[in-house]
Amino acid sequence: MANRVPESAAFRYNRVMQNTPHDNHKLPVAELSGQARSEAVQDVFQRIAPRYDLMNRLMTAGQDRAWRQFVVQAAAVPHGGTALDIATGTGDIAFEMLTQGNVRLSIGADFAPAMMHVGQHRPLGKRVRWVTADALNLPFPSASFDAVTHGYLLRNVIDIARALSEQRRVLKPGGRVVSLDTSPPPRNLLRPFIVAYLKLVIPTLGTLLTGQRDAYTYLPSSTMGFKTPDALADLMRAAGFVDVSYRSFMFGTMAVHWGTKPHQE
Repeated sequence: MANRVPESAAFRYNRVMQNTPHDNHKLPVAELSGQARSEAVQDVFQRIAPRYDLMNRLMTAGQDRAWRQFVVQAAAVPHGGTALDIATGTGDIAFEMLTQGNVRLSIGADFAPAMMHVGQHRPLGKRVRWVTADALNLPFPSASFDAVTHGYLLRNVIDIARALSEQRRVLKPGGRVVSLDTSPPPRNLLRPFIVAYLKLVIPTLGTLLTGQRDAYTYLPSSTMGFKTPDALADLMRAAGFVDVSYRSFMFGTMAVHWGTKPHQE
């Protein structure tokens, strides 16, 4: 595997971004389905790549760093082990695996080359092995990794069951999958304030910093329509993972789920 995103992919991205208008979706991304949604989500992440990290820090008030550290702890990779981070984006979790997880090999995989291109130029960029990949058809042999992690993947895929099945396939027996993702705001006294933040503050902030209002309108829309933590845990069990559990953060709007591939199939 090469350590760099293929130049052809980067060239193709630049050419498409220069010549394709981005306001031609007749429906909001969250209302699309199937391949149309997959392509629209990919386009969103390609466009916001340069300011993605800054927006994450601002939207979460810097708490996302602690969540990534928790993801790595939950992955429990053995010393010298191997880890795959899917939807790696700019590589935050893959980098955390190197600094905190003591892994021998940290692979970052994503379907948006522009996101990985940003990560390659960060301090640990040369130590991560970057791979352009589809989360529904991972290009790795079965039983390859001690842990599979991902941040904000399952909310964006068109087939959660398929994505989880692929993660289970590439995990070694006894390996762990760990997912960080948003959750719909719990129905409590804080819900109206959280919904207002999602629907008003985030799109406004995203517009000011990136100029991509549609991208940061999609985020709250997809969050509101995503699985509850309990429902996602049930999907992980249905995919064959055992010892499934989760922990919620940020007033119940973020959750880290984890589960284990059985030693005996």
